[in-house]
Amino acid sequence: MTTLHSPFFGDFSLANDQPLAFFAGPCAIESASHALETAMALREIFRKAGMPFVYKSSFDKANRSSGASYRGPGLARGLEVLGRVKEEAGVPVVTDVHEPAQCAPAAEVCDVLQLPAFLCRQTDLIAAACSQGRPVNIKKGQFLAPWDMKNVLDKARAAGCRDVLLCERGSSFGYGNLVVDMRSLGIFKSLGAPAVFDATHSVQLPGAGGACSGGDRRFVPLLARAATAVGIACIFMEVHEDPDRAPCDGPNMLAIRDLPPLLETLKAIDRAVKQDGSAARERLL
Repeated sequence: MTTLHSPFFGDFSLANDQPLAFFAGPCAIESASHALETAMALREIFRKAGMPFVYKSSFDKANRSSGASYRGPGLARGLEVLGRVKEEAGVPVVTDVHEPAQCAPAAEVCDVLQLPAFLCRQTDLIAAACSQGRPVNIKKGQFLAPWDMKNVLDKARAAGCRDVLLCERGSSFGYGNLVVDMRSLGIFKSLGAPAVFDATHSVQLPGAGGACSGGDRRFVPLLARAATAVGIACIFMEVHEDPDRAPCDGPNMLAIRDLPPLLETLKAIDRAVKQDGSAARERLL
């Protein structure tokens, strides 16, 4: 069971049998003011919903389709911004790391480190991230079967990390499309890991925009509801006040204004599953 602390949410656990938590925020850091405004807005939304959250944003989107695409402010400036979010908004933070050298400085600031899906089999990166004494959220590669994440989990635990989360974010389905196999979440649970569902990258349409990826945010609530019904630890969700103007991943990000009613629904589903789920069903998952 992974335990985090926030002045606004107290101690909360990331575990499959605990109340649903969230990783939420814009895809990439745009500016310090934007990050702080977004974090404050999200803090109030989740406080009113009575659901804990970790602020997510990336200092570098190193896997953009085009070299000309916006990547973020970089490691030093990005961690400075995330440090301000943590201190001024009073919320824990999570960010992506892309290479071993980034892990130690990121762990000094962030409460959770995250490995992008494309890098989930990079042994040196897994070892570096998992040796920092922080929880690590590892996204399943679009090219992997869910049971293949056992090897990834074994690598992470061998590096000394007991707080490893496994995240489903869709699988390649032909060219330029993804499909979500909800069995992945049950398999992650059977491996003994907190299961996380990435509700926004799962609706991504890789390469559909030519020099960038497309997406269809209409399906974010649908998939989030389905994943919550499995009984998982956390929903990952990128959000933005104006996704159509976001510098990256806009087509699959959820508008912040659409978040409160979705949280109300997800909270009800989560409560029903975790309070009323039968022991027999849990043995199967």
